[in-house]
Amino acid sequence: MINKQSLWFVTLFSLILVLSIYYVTMSDNSLEKILGEQNDTALVSNEVNENSQLVALRVKEDEEVLKEMESFQAILLDSTKTSEEKSDAYNSLMTLNSKKGQEQKMEDKIKKEYQLDSFVKIKDDTISITISSKDHSANLANNIIRTIQQMCDKNMYITVKFQE
Repeated sequence: MINKQSLWFVTLFSLILVLSIYYVTMSDNSLEKILGEQNDTALVSNEVNENSQLVALRVKEDEEVLKEMESFQAILLDSTKTSEEKSDAYNSLMTLNSKKGQEQKMEDKIKKEYQLDSFVKIKDDTISITISSKDHSANLANNIIRTIQQMCDKNMYITVKFQE
């Protein structure tokens, strides 16, 4: 049975996890708006440049991640679950958080090196990258694949898809 201290720990941990994922997935525009580092006209011009297809992909991915997190949190809070099941759910939450952080780092790297908006999704040993660009060159795709592969510990199957 879970005592009050454990319940509070799980509750606070879940809150911190949700907030950290929200922070990681927060766009740079929103973060700068919160911190007050940028004026309003610059925010408007940056938001117009964002590709609506990439935004739709991000929203869909965020919804899937949120559903997974809720299911894992339900397992953690369920008093009928064994400690092994709870441990597996906790590890899955940590993996989910780590994967989301890696995806964001990869998107930031593409933005920094190639000045391209992108959406990165990691699933098992596959990385799918969607690039918002009118330039659909194989050379650019190969360079992006090499850059992303250098960020990975093991060989991954990387695909690059261009969207206008």
